Amino acid sequence: MSPAVAAPGSWKDVLAEGRLAQFILICLAVWLHAADSLVTATIMPSVGADLGGYAYFGWATAGFLLGSVVAGASAGWLTGRVGLRTAFAFSAALYAAGCLMSAVAPDIWTFLIGRLVQGVGGGWLAGFASVAVGLLFPDRTLPKVYAVMTGIWGIATLIGPLLGGVFADAGHWRWAFGAFVIQALAVALAALVLLPRGEKGQGGAIPARQLLLVGVGVSAIAGADLMGGFMLALVLVSAGLAILVYSVRVDVRAQVRLLPVSSGDLSSVAGLGFATMFLMTAASMGFTVYGPAILQATRGYSALAAGYVVGVEALAWTAAALAVSNLTGAWRSRMVRAGAISATLGVAMFIWVLTDGPLWSLLAAAILLGAGFGLSSAFMNQMVLAALPAEERGLGGGAINTVRFTGAAAGAAVAGAIANLAGFGEGLTIETARSAAYAVFAVATPVAALAIVTAWRLTPRAEAAGA
Repeated sequence: MSPAVAAPGSWKDVLAEGRLAQFILICLAVWLHAADSLVTATIMPSVGADLGGYAYFGWATAGFLLGSVVAGASAGWLTGRVGLRTAFAFSAALYAAGCLMSAVAPDIWTFLIGRLVQGVGGGWLAGFASVAVGLLFPDRTLPKVYAVMTGIWGIATLIGPLLGGVFADAGHWRWAFGAFVIQALAVALAALVLLPRGEKGQGGAIPARQLLLVGVGVSAIAGADLMGGFMLALVLVSAGLAILVYSVRVDVRAQVRLLPVSSGDLSSVAGLGFATMFLMTAASMGFTVYGPAILQATRGYSALAAGYVVGVEALAWTAAALAVSNLTGAWRSRMVRAGAISATLGVAMFIWVLTDGPLWSLLAAAILLGAGFGLSSAFMNQMVLAALPAEERGLGGGAINTVRFTGAAAGAAVAGAIANLAGFGEGLTIETARSAAYAVFAVATPVAALAIVTAWRLTPRAEAAGA
């Protein structure tokens, strides 16, 4: 009797020909990057108390995300030169080194450098995982592989706060990073054993000038944290945002681009789509960065409970995305507009419900924020990619993550500046936490509202272009 042949595209087909171990390796790499932000958000109040770093909350997230932007833009270049196996193992080892720096940090500056290194290593890991899928798995298996990778992000929303909360509540926040050191080293060793030698990505050059401008812009915004005065902070934030806008203009004329040519044109589908992604993501970061600390200070929540409240946002994102995934036609535009409105309502509600009010109102705001992204993100991605010429779609796919990560980094940095001006950097008390909550979300709400405007302009243009 002949052996059974796996049906094309089945789970048996996905894992056939020795791909099971490689599939597990890729899933572990995605997990490391997916869980990092929720674990770190949950333990940051403990980090601030131990290292005296309340003034640098925004930096811990902005540095990680900035590292991820640089890594994502250079992943193809690195795999093209050293091969997938070496690149994968190196990135896991680099991520482990960053986690180790954070785990043993004697001061806040060592911790922040560790977070930047984690961002580069984690961003590369996520990028190389996608490269590995394309190189090692047949096209017929990709829908199932990518579905699992998406599911891992959902799992991270449940386990991440649990992991961070358990360590923080036990008074051992450093052990959370130690756990990631062990996992990352295991991934590095497994990559050397399981990935084939010689497999290489497409290579290419690095848009170094644009990445440098992005780094300078985000750093200028983050530096506003330390100014101590409103006018100086406003100047630095404005300068940082201007540099980010200038980086888009430079990119249009560059030979090696970071974004599609039309990205800076706010009359184009790509320009409006990227603007909406940037604005929504930037407006949401105050909750991710400061939510756990404010909840612990004002409501008396444990680190675990506060982490799970923040995790509700990510869970709502996943649930909403699954609920609307089969919609087509005009419903796509409706969901993009509804998503921008939902996210804005969630951000606005946090002004009043983050520190006061019943638990249901707090959870409702988190659900509205997360659902806003879940309803709109996939459809915005589709619209942008469909509107681009064929030769730019590969670049556009990478640009989506670049724009979102840059928006998140800028949003975290702005939230940090606003929170510190409200007194958060002086120490975590009920008064400073309340002041920070009001100030951060009062500033974030009009930013989110701008996303409603760009989303409303995006959808008719996308429909007209057949995107």
